[in-house]
Amino acid sequence: MPQADAAEPLVDTVVEDARWDGLGLGRLADRAVAATLAGLRLPVQGLSVCVMGCDDARIAALNADFRGRPAPTNVLSWPAHDRPRAGPGQPPEPPEAGTDDDPEPLGDIALAFDTCAAEAAAQGKALPDHVTHLIVHGTLHLLGYDHGDDADAALMEAAETRILAGLGVADPY
Repeated sequence: MPQADAAEPLVDTVVEDARWDGLGLGRLADRAVAATLAGLRLPVQGLSVCVMGCDDARIAALNADFRGRPAPTNVLSWPAHDRPRAGPGQPPEPPEAGTDDDPEPLGDIALAFDTCAAEAAAQGKALPDHVTHLIVHGTLHLLGYDHGDDADAALMEAAETRILAGLGVADPY
């Protein structure tokens, strides 16, 4: 795994589709994950995330395997741990950071280039901004946030909007 900066969590970026290299997925992932953790007042060191950039065919296979939906989607996430909550609309229990040598894994995120690019174009958004939003969204899922009901969705969307504003990305909602 790569070494983390003093101000960044450990983000392992795996690129399966070379178009992600042209977009700078590693840089976007480092920035988005660090901003998400900082925005939630969580430590940015001692935690790790894996972000994979793939194409629609690969994410459709993953979506079929893990969610029973054999179709492409923009982002998937696999939390390493379930994080309990006190109730609807309440933030999940935060992770305990490991050390720089043995960081606590938060989980994995996968992004599909084709779907992300098509969505960004259809919504009139810059692709890096859209991908940054999806990485923030995926990282929140790794931390136990969800949008299964109105109260949880409001909490998650407010966190996304606040974190993205700090990155200079317009409100996606």
